[in-house]
Amino acid sequence: MSGTRVITKKSAADFDKMKIAGRCVAAMHSAVRDAAGPGVTTKELDDVARRVLEEHGCRSSFLGYGGPHSPFPGVICTSPNSVIVHGIPDTYVLKDGDIISVDAGAIYEGWHGDAAFTIAIGDVSDEVQNLLDVTERALWAGLEQAKAGKRLGDIGAAVEALAVPHGIGVVRDYVGHGIGRQMHEAPSVPNYGTPGKGLRIKTGMALAIEPMFNLGTDRSVVLDDQWTVVTADGAFSAHFEHTVLITDEGSVVSTLDEPRYV
Repeated sequence: MSGTRVITKKSAADFDKMKIAGRCVAAMHSAVRDAAGPGVTTKELDDVARRVLEEHGCRSSFLGYGGPHSPFPGVICTSPNSVIVHGIPDTYVLKDGDIISVDAGAIYEGWHGDAAFTIAIGDVSDEVQNLLDVTERALWAGLEQAKAGKRLGDIGAAVEALAVPHGIGVVRDYVGHGIGRQMHEAPSVPNYGTPGKGLRIKTGMALAIEPMFNLGTDRSVVLDDQWTVVTADGAFSAHFEHTVLITDEGSVVSTLDEPRYV
């Protein structure tokens, strides 16, 4: 997804609202994880997430996104197997051996939180489980570099370094982003880069870091619905994401049940 690209500096009060949005996202994740399993449709997972939004007094970052010509129809993106991102919740029935990436966004009083995870449904091969494990570790490696004084290249290099030893494809067509009053703000946050290069990270910024790793090629294809992005070779893909706030006290991951410093 893409949208208005604006750099904004956030205040402590703004960050407090983003933390509330982030806790709603975490609750959506928890409820969807509990509901996911063989025989469940991706639309049913979307219904679960909708109820959580209502309970937390938040609005969806995703529902209706994209304008009048191609508005996104779900409150979460559900991306099984070879779908990298932006999968539309529908009648797809999860089965043993699948993986599914779930991306959720929430708005509280105009401020966004955005995070994603990938889980296995039933039993998967060691190779697929390794893909999930490496992608999640790469997310945390990137988050640990998201500190005032560092540069965006430090984040990208840390993420990419986890993939290289495993021969995993690092998606380049889709990257992380700034976040605040808009779900997508500047700067773009690639999952590859050179340490010490790129925009300097400053207090008051908020970033959504989101590694997308494929078992095969890094190349992707957009399907006819103009949303669903799949791997070019049909290989499985994993996606993990958190929002991190660069505060005066340090960098805080806000899309958890309890915000955590990194």
